[in-house]
Amino acid sequence: MAKTHYPVDAGLVMLELSRADRRLARVIRRIGSFPTKKRKPQHPYASLLQAIVYQQIAGKAAEAIFGRVKALGATGFPTPEEILRAPKTKLRRAGLSRQKIAAVRDLAAKTLDGTVPPLAKIRRMSEEEIHERLTRVHGIGEWSVQMFLMSRLGRPDVLPAHDYGIRKGFQRVYGHKDVPKPQAILEHGERWRPYRSIASWYLWRALEEKQTKPQRKPKARKISAAR
Repeated sequence: MAKTHYPVDAGLVMLELSRADRRLARVIRRIGSFPTKKRKPQHPYASLLQAIVYQQIAGKAAEAIFGRVKALGATGFPTPEEILRAPKTKLRRAGLSRQKIAAVRDLAAKTLDGTVPPLAKIRRMSEEEIHERLTRVHGIGEWSVQMFLMSRLGRPDVLPAHDYGIRKGFQRVYGHKDVPKPQAILEHGERWRPYRSIASWYLWRALEEKQTKPQRKPKARKISAAR
């Protein structure tokens, strides 16, 4: 689940989503408010470097690899120049695959040439412009851009319908037998505008809620003594 913050009126958004979607309203009542506290500003390069490292890897393993990648920097986080200077063998020892080495190097190069803009500039760009810029980086696709828009920029109306966690959360909340297709979620999600990011946050939480809910112990059956 993406770590998010949204600089909006939480009470108003929760009310509007609840009015628009009765099933989602039940989740909102159970879980409560979503995050609204602003996160520490971070250059897009740093956010995207983490996104590349975390792609297709389980949480703790990704954390360990990212920790080793951060250690490549003289000040605790590698600059684009340090990534480009690092030998492939060093990047491999940190845990990066060949594909990810190519991706982090391309990210570093495109940060230095301005393709990946600084935070102040990217905040003023439209989502279409951000998508067009960031997907020029090898290894950054639609999902990575959507996570960046939600988790780093706090854009409130993003719906990552291809995200498996969103699809599983939707399945749970709406009682589908099978995991729904992304198009079905996009169509249903029209009622969540302009707060689809927040609705997505609740779907992630609904799935997380199911995964962490303790299992009930089966009741002991009473066995009558044989007469």
